[in-house]
Amino acid sequence: MARELLAVPMQNQMGGDVYSGIARAAGLLWCGRQRAVEDQRSDTVLLYCHPSSNFVGHYALEATAQMGYDAVGAVLRYAGNDTQVILENCVADLGSIIRHLREEEGYRRVVLVGNSGGGGLAAFYQSQAEKPTVTDAPGGGGTDLTTAVLPPADALVMLNAHAGRADLLQGWLDPAILDEDDPFRRDSELDLFADRALPLDRGWVETYRQAQRERMQRITAGVTAQLAELSTRYGDAVPDLPFHLNGTCADPRFLDTTLDPSDREQGTLWGDARSANLRPVTLGSFSTLRSWLSQWSVEHTNAHGPACLERVSVPVHVVYATGDKGCFPSMARELYDAARHPARQLTAVPGSGHYFEGPRHLLADALRTVADWLAESTVVGS
Repeated sequence: MARELLAVPMQNQMGGDVYSGIARAAGLLWCGRQRAVEDQRSDTVLLYCHPSSNFVGHYALEATAQMGYDAVGAVLRYAGNDTQVILENCVADLGSIIRHLREEEGYRRVVLVGNSGGGGLAAFYQSQAEKPTVTDAPGGGGTDLTTAVLPPADALVMLNAHAGRADLLQGWLDPAILDEDDPFRRDSELDLFADRALPLDRGWVETYRQAQRERMQRITAGVTAQLAELSTRYGDAVPDLPFHLNGTCADPRFLDTTLDPSDREQGTLWGDARSANLRPVTLGSFSTLRSWLSQWSVEHTNAHGPACLERVSVPVHVVYATGDKGCFPSMARELYDAARHPARQLTAVPGSGHYFEGPRHLLADALRTVADWLAESTVVGS
């Protein structure tokens, strides 16, 4: 079956944080849809979301359609570029898409699937859809979610997800970095890649974790100070500034698989950890002051998944791949433990990676578990 494009009008126009003038002028979110039956509409649709990934061609759309549900891959305003992501604007975009699916496309039920970094976003969305409290992004430039159109989803699925982008990045920051402008000045005592014996000494790991927290606090303090100076110098004329980070992929779990044990192999989603740590391909390497506070700062973000799930009243299903090199079992457990609905479920998919690499049946098996759960939890009941 052919993939369709859905043109979804945005409820608030894109601002200057979106590079493309064409996208700003169009005011549309282009999403991909795979129907279960050609020229028909299923009663329930699964909506896959992420703050910045383009999900038009998401790997699970066709497999979801084969389970009997229409599937839509959300594409939000920051698709392909998380440098300036403001998560509060992502929530507004999801609201526009869910409203469109209900009112224009005619779906009775919407299941929001937060994949990878979409997990924290999906939880944030649902918490605000049920009881909106956020009036702006932490550093400004965000949507007032208390006045936005945010139709609640009927259920949430966390698919190979983590607690949130800020929590993830804090666990990945390289604390050996001594100078934010010089990646080669390193503290040898905190250097994960200094030919350390495995498994890593647990006392050293705790020291390392504390140093990661301290580095994030220093970065955040610098961001807030620079925002204040920016406001003093330019008022509203210059609302934001860019900056670059070195050393953003140094989680000890990448090397020591006995930490947060699973059947994953050593390494990262981008290959060798030593290489990925300094290459500009990983999370948080490029950001802006406002974006840092919204999506990367543990102290400021509104999108910490577990905290948001504690305020959610719908069923939640957490599905995780045990071979995932980026999202680990403890992350799935934290999301599951935070869910309050009695129909919550935690499902492990042995032998699969973050993108369901491996035998093709693993993705189908995982989605069949989700379909059975939806029926059992009456989300798609008569």
